Amino acid sequence: MGVDGDGEPSLNVAMRSLSEIGGRRLPFLRWSAWRMALGMRHLTKHWQVGDGREEALARYVTDNVAAGDLDGAIEAVDRFCYERSVMMNVGDEKGRILDEAIRRAGPKRLLEVGTYCGYSALRTIRAMPADAHLYCVELSEDNAAIARRILAHAGVGDRATVVTGTLGDDHTMDELESAHSFGPGTLDFVFVDHDKAAYLPDLRRIMQRRWLRPGAVVVADNVRIPGAPEYRSYMREEQGRAWRTVEHRTHVEYQTMLRDLVLESEYLGG
Repeated sequence: MGVDGDGEPSLNVAMRSLSEIGGRRLPFLRWSAWRMALGMRHLTKHWQVGDGREEALARYVTDNVAAGDLDGAIEAVDRFCYERSVMMNVGDEKGRILDEAIRRAGPKRLLEVGTYCGYSALRTIRAMPADAHLYCVELSEDNAAIARRILAHAGVGDRATVVTGTLGDDHTMDELESAHSFGPGTLDFVFVDHDKAAYLPDLRRIMQRRWLRPGAVVVADNVRIPGAPEYRSYMREEQGRAWRTVEHRTHVEYQTMLRDLVLESEYLGG
């Protein structure tokens, strides 16, 4: 297989030109999508695909976007994902669902669990009130470092705090309480986009610490693909009791072939 001037397999260039047929974006005609699937073992262990695309994304943003241009940084990530390598961020279509949920909620303190390279954090900061602050929890220190670089380049590094860890470890939630003043009724909005099997356990951890205020909103990505069936079942069982949930039908990021679900849930208290 040949390689083009950017180090990309030449087959990818040809496949990319065919990746939209009849107005539908088809992920299986992109080499980067196949590369992600083939690297799933590495991905689920290290939360990076293993071919350097995360670092390449950071360079692409800093090389092609003026410092302080938040809109430009968001557009650059989308352009990279469409034209170069598919990434496992929320994407533009589902990102608009996230944007609107944030604008409706008007939150002041937000928590993102699963930051990856910072794309959803960029969108969140753009949509949230001017006096709000976003706290990001990311398992991979490499991803957290990339997210901090991109946020800083976009001029919003002071509006987000990126913490390395997981809500399931022994200290991350304690750190959020001791260093960042999390406590009962202080949390207005949560976006979960990390290990799908951890959605429900982590939500329960948040509820056990009583961080959510009544009226707080939790948005969950990828509820259909890869899927978070226990989380979805819980929200259905608690509909009208602890939660009021809307299911948004959408597509997996950066294509229109595979359908997905984003759940937007309002906490009713109790």
